Amino acid sequence: MSFRGIAILICVGLGLAGCKTNPTQEARPARVVNPTPESRAELQRAVSDLLHGADVALADDALTTSSVLIVERRRSRSLESPPLSGRDLGQPAHFQLVTTGNDCVLIHENDRARHELLETECVAE
Repeated sequence: MSFRGIAILICVGLGLAGCKTNPTQEARPARVVNPTPESRAELQRAVSDLLHGADVALADDALTTSSVLIVERRRSRSLESPPLSGRDLGQPAHFQLVTTGNDCVLIHENDRARHELLETECVAE
């Protein structure tokens, strides 16, 4: 086979490979649909993981009406160790749920860390 024939085969192969690859899909804001106990538990684990193991409490309808989730720090309820200033000055954590194709991904807005939610069904807003 000549050099030209090999070059043509390579070009055809690359062209076919290009047809099979999916173009990068744009992440779009999403919300949870059909939440289940498993998807709620997965969301809670994801938020906790993205907050480096912090104990979090989420409402059952979290991310069902909006793609944005804001989680405030738990305030000390103990009289033995109140906050020094009498209030908590920490910033709340912001999250956004996005969909890319069929994937639901939770993004921690502060550091752009991502967590794919495999048990959660979501739709673009």
